[in-house]
Amino acid sequence: MYTTQTFDVAIVGGGMVGLATAIGLAEADLNVVVIDAGEASEPTGEPKLRVSAINKASQQLLTHLGAWQYIPNARISPYQKMKVWDKDGMGKIEFDAHGIGENHLGAIIENQAISFALAKRASELANITHLQQQTLQRVAFGEREAWLTLDNGDNMSAALVIGADGANSWVRQQCQIPLTFWDYGHHAIVATIRTEQPHDDKARQVFLPDGPLAILPLYEDNLCSIVWSTSPEEAQRLNALDGTTFGHALTAALDSRLGVCELVSERQAFPLRMRYARHFARHRVVLAGDAAHTIHPLAGQGVNLGFLDAASIIETVVELHEQGKDIGEYSHLRSLERWRKADAMEMIATMEGFKRLFAGRNPLKKAIRDIGLSLVDNVAGLKTVFMKQAMGNKSTLPKLCREPNSPS
Repeated sequence: MYTTQTFDVAIVGGGMVGLATAIGLAEADLNVVVIDAGEASEPTGEPKLRVSAINKASQQLLTHLGAWQYIPNARISPYQKMKVWDKDGMGKIEFDAHGIGENHLGAIIENQAISFALAKRASELANITHLQQQTLQRVAFGEREAWLTLDNGDNMSAALVIGADGANSWVRQQCQIPLTFWDYGHHAIVATIRTEQPHDDKARQVFLPDGPLAILPLYEDNLCSIVWSTSPEEAQRLNALDGTTFGHALTAALDSRLGVCELVSERQAFPLRMRYARHFARHRVVLAGDAAHTIHPLAGQGVNLGFLDAASIIETVVELHEQGKDIGEYSHLRSLERWRKADAMEMIATMEGFKRLFAGRNPLKKAIRDIGLSLVDNVAGLKTVFMKQAMGNKSTLPKLCREPNSPS
């Protein structure tokens, strides 16, 4: 005889966004199941290749959810300063957290460390069922609930399904939600390097003719993570170089500002595409994180945008639940959808504008870049606005992303 477990919310995807959403909902007494194709593990040894620049808003969220305390201190790399410059021009800009009375602008943390901390916090909550190494085989949406079948044959139902299952979202495909997308014409190379000079807790980004190169400080003085966005042809050429020659190319791209760069990890390259789901919500389903949108990594805001999704979903669904409303009814989710689409579109447009402005060697563009960067660097008010934006300070921040004493 088949039995069906009943939950308030089923979250498909046990990554950072999915687990954060689960914790926030569970803390408000909703019964949540997380269907996770992977398995959380504690980061050990050399740093993993995929890292995120966690801004202050995301740190507030992780703190409020009780997960920040489980990120190993030894794997957190706060950065106080950021420098951005144009390799072929005179334009540059430098940010310093102390200039606006802050200790740091953000922190570079391995994705695995964040996921591990969230999984550990989730394990403490009795009303989260975290099914690891499980995949969804079928989903069907009814008038009052959704029915889900796992690949092992288990059945369950939920009032709401949240698709947090990544850029190639199975949930999005099953719901036949179309995508607006374009190829950025860039491949990103990620790797870990050791530098001759210490990074001094400063994040760096140089705009090269073929695309931006970000140098992100890690938890040792001379250890950095790189994200090198460039043309597919150049990415292929760089990836084919032996480690020593790649280090020389990196040193040259940085004009030796950190001395000689040494490759100390494997390299991974992947294509960069903008994706924007036409619908972020439907009857009994909401998309979150990369399932709803992906953006260019040049400002490192993809994960922070996903955490804003998580916090917004928590805020909206908990409010509906407390009011005794149907949490899966599309008419109740439309304001959430508008909120998330507006934030995502603003970020997509900003990244596209930056990418186009800094692409190529056009003399007029170069002049605009130089003037723009110098203007922001020399006008204190403008600089403060840019820093606060980078830290995630927005007027539309969800409650869980705000500082404890900030106005609601």
